Amino acid sequence: MPRRAPLPPPPPPVEIRTWTGREAMLADRAVVLGELVKMHVGPGRLGLLWMWAALAAIGWSLVGTGIIMFEQAIDLVDFVSVIGGIVSLVIGAAVLIPAVAFLCLGVSRDRKVRTLLTAWGALARDPERDRRLRMPEMSLIWLLLSFGLGAVGLALCVIGPASARPGRDTYGLVALVVGVGMVAWLTALIGAVTALAHRRWVVGVLMGTGAESNPGGAGSAAAPESGPVRPPFVRTGGPGHR
Repeated sequence: MPRRAPLPPPPPPVEIRTWTGREAMLADRAVVLGELVKMHVGPGRLGLLWMWAALAAIGWSLVGTGIIMFEQAIDLVDFVSVIGGIVSLVIGAAVLIPAVAFLCLGVSRDRKVRTLLTAWGALARDPERDRRLRMPEMSLIWLLLSFGLGAVGLALCVIGPASARPGRDTYGLVALVVGVGMVAWLTALIGAVTALAHRRWVVGVLMGTGAESNPGGAGSAAAPESGPVRPPFVRTGGPGHR
């Protein structure tokens, strides 16, 4: 199982911020957002999504193969097919269940990453550093791959049952084809949602033209334009200062 980097914490509340100035805050913001964007739409995240999807498809294929072997065992009264079907079902379940679990964990982690992206992005505007965070090429790659995979998955889900013939194609074969198609279609849906969510974040937060932008809200309160960021209620004079 590949190890993932831990998520960074959300930006600190205004009361406890210790940045020495706006430039220090913007530097930290750029570093955190760079890591979050990689976690969200980077090549590693795309490869991980497709890896778990491929394992889920392989697992379901083994489960479908087991069902087909059970059907053959019933028709031919073949004990060897029963043993082979049981083995195929067990191996398929051992591959399918963890793959689906990690796909779900990845979706949950993506939601947390998007929340952190919105929080850190709303701290301030930094057009120079934010330009490299937009990553339009990666968003386009996510969308194109998702569109192609979704088309294949939808075709399998529709053409598989429609082309099945009674007496020639078994229920297990139809379940195998439809299951693989569903895995492909759901993976494509996850990829498309990720790409569109990243684009929405770029437009709404980084560029400030969408509903997610809230320059006057508490989440976007940043350090002053110049000078150190002082915590509240700190005395700046001598012992007699009020």
